[in-house]
Amino acid sequence: MKITDVETYVLLADNYDPNLTSSAQDTCLLIIKTDEGIEGYGECDTSPWVAKAFIESPGTHTMDQCVKDILIGSDPLKIDDLWSKIYVGTAMTGRRGAGVNAISAVDMALWDIKGKYENKPVFELMGGKKQDEVIPYASLQPVGHSFQEYKDSLVEWAIKAKDLGFRAVKSEVTLNGPYAHSGLNENDDKTTEVVAAVRKALGPEIKLMIDVQYRWLNADEALPVVKDWKEFDIYFLETPVWTDDIKSYARMHDEAPMKIAAGEWLSTRYEFEDLIINGKIDVAQPDVGRCGGLTEAMKIAKFSQEHKRIIVPHCWKTSVSISATAHFAFNTPNCVFIEYLPPQLCVEILRKELATEGFEYIDGKILPPTKPGLGIELNRDAIKKYQVA
Repeated sequence: MKITDVETYVLLADNYDPNLTSSAQDTCLLIIKTDEGIEGYGECDTSPWVAKAFIESPGTHTMDQCVKDILIGSDPLKIDDLWSKIYVGTAMTGRRGAGVNAISAVDMALWDIKGKYENKPVFELMGGKKQDEVIPYASLQPVGHSFQEYKDSLVEWAIKAKDLGFRAVKSEVTLNGPYAHSGLNENDDKTTEVVAAVRKALGPEIKLMIDVQYRWLNADEALPVVKDWKEFDIYFLETPVWTDDIKSYARMHDEAPMKIAAGEWLSTRYEFEDLIINGKIDVAQPDVGRCGGLTEAMKIAKFSQEHKRIIVPHCWKTSVSISATAHFAFNTPNCVFIEYLPPQLCVEILRKELATEGFEYIDGKILPPTKPGLGIELNRDAIKKYQVA
């Protein structure tokens, strides 16, 4: 089997709001075609225009080759070989960041092809099922342009998530900091007020995670606030400080009353090794649409397990990435939750319309996928509707 074409689509929701902290409003969708009629689907979570350019730009020398040219004519079943060939062949531009993000989409699509070719779910090809069920947490980013609207929206969605059977919830409490929602600029007391309200709405039985999206400059700023959150029984606190501030992460691990989670932006196992060993994070959050795909995510998970860390993969995207994340989770014994953007509790149109996910969600848990490949079905009408490049 040979790859015959690589199609990249930049999709943008027609109601996107640049003031929202939500990358699920756009995506770079990748379709890899083969001479046997099998297609593989993947996507990445970075600027879709940049990802498309990285995949399609012509190569001019050995250190910056064209990804599309590398793929066409190659055997799609040789996933490891192709990953290495693309990574090495594009290293001058793509060794980290957006280049590896784009490789993630390629890798995802190749695994989808292999599963369809062998008529098996992807997780079986990755080494088999390591747990019988996967618990998704409802990831909630509320709407509203005032503090009260934001708080009320988040509480309402938390209650709905509980009613939908979710056993865990993550609240995006971004009232201030570099990525404050809709330009809000509230003090830390208001942040604590929202955390308290969500915990009250959920009750004590539901696991609660909090994401403040890099709110504080350093551990000195963060710790006086989060030490007061012990009463709220927070399962983990996500990205309290800037990703590169390794020393602050280490201190947060030592002094905060909850687990510290990070890694959503990282690419390759090498960046995770630094954050785990030197930053001492408790929860590693690889995103299969950013870290280098399923191939690299497996290596990150293995390293995390060897160092007794928990995996809770990040995924704020469409059903394509969510399905790939589920396969990764079933293959990862130290994965305790996965991020899940409920279509009933979000405003992101692409999450609702682009694809159907390849698994069943029943009674607060995801059951092992049974369809070949990633198991997703694309909505071709949605692709035509939202394609902008």
